[in-house]
Amino acid sequence: MQSLQEKASQWSGVDPDDAFAIDGTNLFQKLGLPTFVNLSTNFYTRVYDDEEEWFRSIFANSKKEEAIQNQYEFFVQRMGGPPLYSQRKGHPALIARHRPFPVTRQAAERWLHHMQQALDSIPEIDDDSKTKMMNFFRHTAFFLVAGDELKNQNQRVPCKHSASKPAAA
Repeated sequence: MQSLQEKASQWSGVDPDDAFAIDGTNLFQKLGLPTFVNLSTNFYTRVYDDEEEWFRSIFANSKKEEAIQNQYEFFVQRMGGPPLYSQRKGHPALIARHRPFPVTRQAAERWLHHMQQALDSIPEIDDDSKTKMMNFFRHTAFFLVAGDELKNQNQRVPCKHSASKPAAA
């Protein structure tokens, strides 16, 4: 059975070495806090203005300002900065925190579309940093898809006593 990380690599098309190349450079020191705030603000503006209702509905119960803060604090922490997210919210636990949401392959691709556009709109982010960040984001998005599929499989597992009985019509 494949691990979630192996599935993420396979489904995203991103090799783990490329996905975690962000660990070889302190992107927080290189780019600074305002760049991460701008990235997350730009990203969530795109998300909340998305023309696809099914995608917007994923975020309908989230406050935009809180989503922006959660994202940039996580990015800062994960990319070499202070542990802003953990200090405020505890361990990131990405799969658990995304459990209430339908993290499908289609949703991941739509999320990545908006993130690529947001990255491309921030002139302070150089091409090498964009590549490293998108590889991390793509791998992580599909890690969450794998976690969501595992969650859905676990919800459909019948109890051991019903396995030998035919399903009721």
